[in-house]
Amino acid sequence: MAKKQFKAESKRLLDIMINSIYTHKEIFLRELISNASDAVDKLCFMSLTDPEVGMGRGDFFIRIDADKEGRSLKISDNGVGMTRDELESNLGVIARSGSLKFKQELSDQEKEGNDVEIIGQFGVGFYSAFMVSDKVTVRSRAYGSEEAWQWESSGADGYSITPCEKDAPGTEVIMAVKADTEDENYSDFIDEYTLVSLVKKYSDYIRYPILMEREKSRPVETEIDGEKKTDYVKYTEVETLNSMVPIWQRVRGEVSGEDYSAFYKEKFHDFEEPLLYTHVDAEGVVSYKALLFIPGKAAYDFYTKEFQKGLQLYSGGVMIMEKCADLLPEHFRFVQGVVDSPDLSLNISRELLQHDRQLKTIAKNIERKIKNELLKLLGSEREKYESFWKAFGMQLKYGAVAEYGAHRDSLQDLLMFYSSEGEGLTTLAEYVSRMKEDQAGIYYATGESVKMISQLPQAEKLKQKGYEILYLTDDVDEFAMQVLRVYKEKEFKAIGGGDLGLESEEEKKELEQKQEQSKDLLGFVKEALGDKIKEAKLSGNLVSHPVCLSAGGFMSFEMEKYMSAFQPDSAAKADRILELNPAHEVFAKLQNMYGEDKEKAKKYVEVLYGQALLIAGLPLEDPAAYSGLVLSMI
Repeated sequence: MAKKQFKAESKRLLDIMINSIYTHKEIFLRELISNASDAVDKLCFMSLTDPEVGMGRGDFFIRIDADKEGRSLKISDNGVGMTRDELESNLGVIARSGSLKFKQELSDQEKEGNDVEIIGQFGVGFYSAFMVSDKVTVRSRAYGSEEAWQWESSGADGYSITPCEKDAPGTEVIMAVKADTEDENYSDFIDEYTLVSLVKKYSDYIRYPILMEREKSRPVETEIDGEKKTDYVKYTEVETLNSMVPIWQRVRGEVSGEDYSAFYKEKFHDFEEPLLYTHVDAEGVVSYKALLFIPGKAAYDFYTKEFQKGLQLYSGGVMIMEKCADLLPEHFRFVQGVVDSPDLSLNISRELLQHDRQLKTIAKNIERKIKNELLKLLGSEREKYESFWKAFGMQLKYGAVAEYGAHRDSLQDLLMFYSSEGEGLTTLAEYVSRMKEDQAGIYYATGESVKMISQLPQAEKLKQKGYEILYLTDDVDEFAMQVLRVYKEKEFKAIGGGDLGLESEEEKKELEQKQEQSKDLLGFVKEALGDKIKEAKLSGNLVSHPVCLSAGGFMSFEMEKYMSAFQPDSAAKADRILELNPAHEVFAKLQNMYGEDKEKAKKYVEVLYGQALLIAGLPLEDPAAYSGLVLSMI
């Protein structure tokens, strides 16, 4: 029979499809298996109402045969098959889908109550075979027909359709695999191990068995002259490569915790048990099933730019994307899992999403589900939640800060901090529940360690009054407080940021009087230190300490340290306010010295400033000069 030409537009589309549409050549196997599954689905559906089919669901299969020597690969099925006209229509016109046409022709009555899931909808997946083949041959016999037909093509130059012999209904796609090149090792696609891996990766949940004859060996013991010897005899065995029923499609009550754990370990290559898992079966505007896991610990590269977030995305049991980043917000990037939805709008390659409305709906629901599961864990299994927090708490803090606090309200109840109330972690809700009636706000302090923060001079008076202090030791904490600002109408107050509202009205008036009386001395202190400080003033926040530094303006000392660490040349510095304790004997000594010996008083001021810097965890500008100053006064 004379070779037929593809239509001009189809010829161009074939060329584009082979060279541009698919990101990875290995996708061809997924596409051909999906087409085979659709063909089996059609005949399986027909068997529900046509007893002449004479087959049940357990009789259907898809088969892979690889011939390394002949460099050919065959994908066959015992599905509905195609007539000559259907071969002409479906394979002679690119982008025409027989599967989509079949689904569209079903009446609502036929669809109702029957499991009809057609994977292929675009009619181009078959042509992905040309990415790895010099020639593709299709032999097909339609159910109910005694005739079989062969379609054959070497690509864009056209195709031929001729009669052939085939014993039973179904379709065979036979590919003459290309020779290897410097850039591509096409031999991989007739390698048993590669084929098994690709089926597991993309088509593990196709609901019919995918069969392949595999070479195996078994030990055979023999005895010659009393000496035992073990030989290995090779044999072939037809093996089912796919698991067929994904765990997320099973009824939750029928799946054990051990089953979920085993699935997680195998799927995501983790040796440890997941800390938390949840099985989602959602119906609504977009229907989907999902299995979500929180690992027991962070991956070794979790806090690096190499780490890729995302959930595995399936449509009808066929994997579409290995890492769909759009399904997870950045603050929940540690979550592993799978999502399977038949409602996704896919593009013709099924590698990318055509529209993202459905995906956004699923992502929003998943984010809400993860948050609720974590809140539930916090409330019912505190120790387990704290284990989670130690692994991924930093990520939640970054999430609260990101996008100008867009996720602040969503995450604030999940945050945990150390505090002056015991040695354990506390939540903001727990802190607020313990607040004193007269407490002005939520007090916090940032520093390098809990021990260092607890010894800050400003903390002493707060503790005396029974006010709890949050101890913040992570770099991101200062930014988190700036973003959170208020929790349950309680304002966050940095204890190193000036007025803490601890004095009564009478105490404030008394302090103002002392401030006025000490005006000349405070002016002298400012003059002695020059640009090192913005202001010197008396403090109502100190008890046993003579001096401290507080930060004026919007920038705190911890923020200054953070900026200096990442930008050593940064000129950004917090305003330094030197606070002196008027009730301390050192202040009285300074007053006397100011009246008797101003040069010596200046040295006292410089020593006090150095002490304040050290207590605040700030570097001395000239440690050697400071040491010399102290020694000169001993």
